[in-house]
Amino acid sequence: MKPPNFDYVAPATVAEVLEHLREHGSDTRLLAGGQSLVPLLNFRLSRPAIIIDLNRVAELAYIREQNGHLAIGAMTRQRAIENADSVERQSPLLHEATKHIGHLPIRSRGTIGGSLANADPAAEDPAVITALGGVMVLNSHRGERRVRSVDFFRGLLTTAIEPDELLCEVEIPAARAGSGWAFEEISRRHGDFALAGTAALVALENGRVVEARLAACGVGPGPVRLAHAEEAIINNEISDDAIEAAAAAAALEVSPSTDVHASASYRRKLTSAMTKRALYRALARARGDHG
Repeated sequence: MKPPNFDYVAPATVAEVLEHLREHGSDTRLLAGGQSLVPLLNFRLSRPAIIIDLNRVAELAYIREQNGHLAIGAMTRQRAIENADSVERQSPLLHEATKHIGHLPIRSRGTIGGSLANADPAAEDPAVITALGGVMVLNSHRGERRVRSVDFFRGLLTTAIEPDELLCEVEIPAARAGSGWAFEEISRRHGDFALAGTAALVALENGRVVEARLAACGVGPGPVRLAHAEEAIINNEISDDAIEAAAAAAALEVSPSTDVHASASYRRKLTSAMTKRALYRALARARGDHG
């Protein structure tokens, strides 16, 4: 298959990108790593009038530690996140989950901004950023807008980004002292999208869970915050019963669909299993076992 005809521009600055978006709006598609857009073009599932290539916009590729959070530019490659000491130190959950994304060539081209803007429900980045409570920084000719992850993802391949807006940065709170993390997913083959996955971040004080943040991928129209599963363990002492209750709650919170890869009921069972695994590992790390 060949893509449909389209105009192509490759601006070098954010200001130029915003001007093209102001002029063309919903007729545009942004090209970052191209891992999702290029197949859509080739199958003619996307027919934009103009492609705006972001790969020359160097100011969108960075990882910075500032004011108690990580600031990651939208064009930062997933491989750079995987290799960044600052990410491993300040956001170990993101660091661990990034290693699950596709294969090395995919992570070498794919960008965090592209993954978040595409909002594939089976992708790792949206679920992790949801669990971490990240904030997306959007820009347009009208100015800057900051959108929390809970408000950013709006359904299947749908986000809060307006046609004239550009996702420029994601802000991630730094992990607090005494926290533990884990990302667990299961797929048919290594590198495939997850049938189900769970991101977990927990914090302990005096043997009790004082913070729990859980989100799932692959089991809904977008990333799913597992609020009831969090409630099952927060303010409780660590116990097998509490973890079992959280895992059971997680299975009831998701709304998976049946497809050629797995049934909805099986994905619910996988969500429960992945949540249980993630919680056991995250809690062990919070207790000081970083294996």
